[in-house]
Amino acid sequence: MPIVQTARAAPAGDGCFFSLTEHFMTRTRSSLPILMTLLIIGAVAAGAYFFLFRDLTGPSLALSPDTSRVGPAQTLTARIADPSGVRRVKITVRRNTQSLVVLNQEFSDSATRRDVSFTLRDAKLPEGSFELEIRAYDGSYAGFGKGNSSTLTLPMRLDSQPPRIAVKTVPPGIRRGGSALIVYTVSEDVKESGVRVGDFFFPGHRQPNGAFACLFPFPYTMSATSFSPEIMARDMADNVTSSRLLVNIQNRGFKADTVSIGDSLLSAKADELAGLCPDRDNPLDQYLCVNTKVRRENDAKLLELGQTSSPGFFAAPYLKRLPRSAVKAGFGDFRTYLFNGEKIDEQTHTGLDLASVAHADIPAAQAGRVIFTGYLGIYGNMVLVDHGLGLMTLYAHMSEILTEPGAEVQAGGILGKTGTTGMAVGDHVHFGVLVGGLPVNPIEWLDAAWVRDNIVRRLAVDL
Repeated sequence: MPIVQTARAAPAGDGCFFSLTEHFMTRTRSSLPILMTLLIIGAVAAGAYFFLFRDLTGPSLALSPDTSRVGPAQTLTARIADPSGVRRVKITVRRNTQSLVVLNQEFSDSATRRDVSFTLRDAKLPEGSFELEIRAYDGSYAGFGKGNSSTLTLPMRLDSQPPRIAVKTVPPGIRRGGSALIVYTVSEDVKESGVRVGDFFFPGHRQPNGAFACLFPFPYTMSATSFSPEIMARDMADNVTSSRLLVNIQNRGFKADTVSIGDSLLSAKADELAGLCPDRDNPLDQYLCVNTKVRRENDAKLLELGQTSSPGFFAAPYLKRLPRSAVKAGFGDFRTYLFNGEKIDEQTHTGLDLASVAHADIPAAQAGRVIFTGYLGIYGNMVLVDHGLGLMTLYAHMSEILTEPGAEVQAGGILGKTGTTGMAVGDHVHFGVLVGGLPVNPIEWLDAAWVRDNIVRRLAVDL
């Protein structure tokens, strides 16, 4: 009979093992995409948190000017900065239980720095104390998208009263082209004070006794009818007081002169003229350019330097001129320039031309600090010395400069040697005296009696 083979079933244990293994691998393969997805989502979430919520601090805040006294019309500036950008600023004033929002501004872009200016004019605060609050929000997504915030709270005082000025010296006498000095006190701390003459301002300088001293000129360009100086002061809250300054005006005229320009002079100065006005085609046009355009630029430079004076005299300002010298031209000389007998220009001479021997030593007129050396247009090689309180002396046309900016010089210290650089004819030094950068008559400052009566004694006035 046929043999029938029957398949033997595998042990129950083996079948179970393979089934479980297969089941686990199947589940693992199906779970892997889910795990990868979760990991990716976690990484994205972490990255989003890092980029969106990494800024956990509010903007930095400051107020300018940094003062506790403000005026109703004074411009204040909230300075705000944050790396996430500045989104919004709100400024509030509080007095007792009342509060008023003076500025509430939201910004559409994400600038990291904002300077927001405002005044308290519309707040209509009464005189006295109040509190100023500046709150700013950055451009981060902290606070459910509102951003981080910072608050700056400042105790302030509204000051609407202008300072009071008391002039302690009798009204000075001042001649056209001359100088004057006053001493005054101010009732409170001030940002600035001094004398305004037309478009020019001459600051007062606080002295050791607490008073202010102000040296100012009667510009030679003004007439007696147009010269109307005002004394002013601006306090820390930007309140300003200003009034007419009483002075005894003494008018005066100046000498008229003619200067002939010839081909020999233009030839001798050809290199300097071409260097100063290279865009002009011929020596005469270059000369006129130097005598007008370059002269105005030089005047502007001297006015700029005149604002850097020290607050007090280095020594009593008795000035001395170049020894054994002759005056070849005076201050205020009104010059008409002629070429081949025809008028081509008009200018005013603003110093003394002093001639001695060629390449004579030039001494400092008084102790001071050198604030400029170098070539300056019409003046050629020039040295400018600050004697303090706005007073400066100028030495021009030098053949050689023997000092440097910042040098402290004593009266008689050698600054250089006379020469013909710049628009000079013949070896000499142009000696100028400046007050606040404007030229004044050196003759006054070379007169010891005038200096004693009009400057030194006024500074010693009793308060």
